[in-house]
Amino acid sequence: MKRRHLLLGLAGTAAAPLAAPRIARAADPAPTLRFVPQADLGTVDPFQTPAYVTRNHAAMVYDTLFGVDDSYKPLPQMVETATASPDKLEWTMTLRDGLVFHDGQKVRAQDVVASLKRWGERDAFAKSLFGEIQDLSAVSDGTVRFRLKRPFRLIADVLGKPAPFLPVIVPERFATLPLATPLPETIGSGPFRFIAGERVPGAKAIYERFAGYVPRQGVTSFWSGPKVVNVQRVEWHTIPDPATAAAALQAGEVDWWEQPPGDFVQVLKANRNLTVEVMDTQGFMCVFRFNHLHPPFNNPAIRRALLSAIDQADFMTAVAGTDPSMWKDRIGFFQPDSPMASDAGMEALTGPRSLDKARAALKEAGYAGERVVMPVPTDFPVLNAMSEVAGDMFRKLGVNLDYQALDWATVAQKLNSRAPIDQGGWSVNMNYAVGFGARTPASHSYLRGSGDAALFGGPTSPRIEQLRQAWMDSDDEAEQKRLCRDIQLQAFIDLPYIPLGLFYQTTAYRKTLSGVLKGMPLFYNLKKQA
Repeated sequence: MKRRHLLLGLAGTAAAPLAAPRIARAADPAPTLRFVPQADLGTVDPFQTPAYVTRNHAAMVYDTLFGVDDSYKPLPQMVETATASPDKLEWTMTLRDGLVFHDGQKVRAQDVVASLKRWGERDAFAKSLFGEIQDLSAVSDGTVRFRLKRPFRLIADVLGKPAPFLPVIVPERFATLPLATPLPETIGSGPFRFIAGERVPGAKAIYERFAGYVPRQGVTSFWSGPKVVNVQRVEWHTIPDPATAAAALQAGEVDWWEQPPGDFVQVLKANRNLTVEVMDTQGFMCVFRFNHLHPPFNNPAIRRALLSAIDQADFMTAVAGTDPSMWKDRIGFFQPDSPMASDAGMEALTGPRSLDKARAALKEAGYAGERVVMPVPTDFPVLNAMSEVAGDMFRKLGVNLDYQALDWATVAQKLNSRAPIDQGGWSVNMNYAVGFGARTPASHSYLRGSGDAALFGGPTSPRIEQLRQAWMDSDDEAEQKRLCRDIQLQAFIDLPYIPLGLFYQTTAYRKTLSGVLKGMPLFYNLKKQA
């Protein structure tokens, strides 16, 4: 029996939880929150991977200079004051009092400078800032100074962005290690400590409240304001099978399931002990990502040949179910509610869909049966669902597909590889980006055309980069919109990826939790009833 049919049969009896293995636990001396993440925490170093599960881990353990509020406005976080010279070529930032690393050492400006330089080697948005930095230095233990070649209007935005790679602050002794060397320890200054000795790869990750964390003053709003922790311990339990995760949540074995698949939502909503809601109203932008470094997709004509075969509604239905309020199709390269979104070039995705046309276009473009390697994380339901649709499409087109069913940690590692296909490389990958990161070309990592400096796959597009820089230099919204139309038109030519639609991800948690913040999974502010 298919999973969807099984669930429909259970919908009327949701009050009776599914049978599931119990997660062993003793009586808590203080509240412990048990959480099921979207996938296993394969990498704990936030400088090594853009995986969102690592981003969520980093948000617990580390802190950033700025943080955005519910309206995505950047506000000081580790910073107490930030002042700019009249010509905006010099920024002076002082750290707030009480910042301490988990090893008891005071956070210094020297740690900030070294951490930002490490981050600046990895993050695409950060590279734009560092391209304008003449000097970044610690004026004193508590003061950081940026000296710029020319004004950079988005400096607070990039230093407070909540999307990977997070601009986290780590001890200087770690930050100065070669970028390819993973951080030897997980030591931050955030509200939780990572308990490395209790981590079980593939099964669990453990965090405890950091008693030395001093929340800033103000109002908590998404990624900004006081990060007040009201639980003593947070346990991440990796449960790849959705039915098992649903059963554990309904039985009270776990408190929060980050990303239940769409076909489980109605079952969970029927349980009066659960809250089921959309955390991030900006949604998630799904992408059909190419490896531009190796055949066959180093040929832009072969990439474009697939456009007429892509039906965004098919992908979104697989990801989020048949309720059209939970997804959007017929979208381009920018978050559809953003002022930067447009209909430029959209006929490539909204015109008649035709597998025959795509087959003919592939042949004309020179596709000669080269092997196409698609790594698929079977333990990541959203990405697995997209991959199944893509795999079916490739087979119908007669593409020589090597469909590799793997776990998410292995896929994430593979995507960082630049190796040719016959040496363990990859060709295409289904993924997604947070919608708020795709609102502008400044923060939209998948839309970069910077080659080796771009997100995995290495797309190169001098024209996209030129238009992006012009957008960042402009303060005029009308001009920004015009530039984004041009970026989208160029993106349909160079095709760094194919947009697959946007979906709204529900989260589900027990009603014993209150104060759950919108956006990504955040474990401060919330409370758990005993």
